[in-house]
Amino acid sequence: MEITISIDGRMVSVEVSAEVAECLDAGKRKSENLSHERRRYWDKREFDEYIVAVEGRLPYCASPEELVCQRETWDEIMAVLALCTDTQRERFLLHALYDLSYAEVGKLCGCSKGAVEKSVNGVKKIFQKFWKGGIR
Repeated sequence: MEITISIDGRMVSVEVSAEVAECLDAGKRKSENLSHERRRYWDKREFDEYIVAVEGRLPYCASPEELVCQRETWDEIMAVLALCTDTQRERFLLHALYDLSYAEVGKLCGCSKGAVEKSVNGVKKIFQKFWKGGIR
């Protein structure tokens, strides 16, 4: 069976088995149904009930204890980052949050790969001291 798919913005015809075509059609129908239900239940109350019925899972909601723990962890992370220099903080966050390599961070910051590695390791050491109780 021949189907048309989009690859890098270009429409390409591909020969696939009947099972694959059926699976793709089922996925498309499910996506369309969910999209329709999102539009239909704009207040989200009934939509959550629909998701539970169709998907068999409740929407995630953190407990008050989890929220307190998340807030405490956030405060500790921000306290450690406040101890770092602006350069260290920038390089560490680019590496840790955006999963950029030392070379990529160096290119963005206009410095060497070694300088980025030194900054990131410096921040890691501050984190280790902080959580061992050495800094408060």
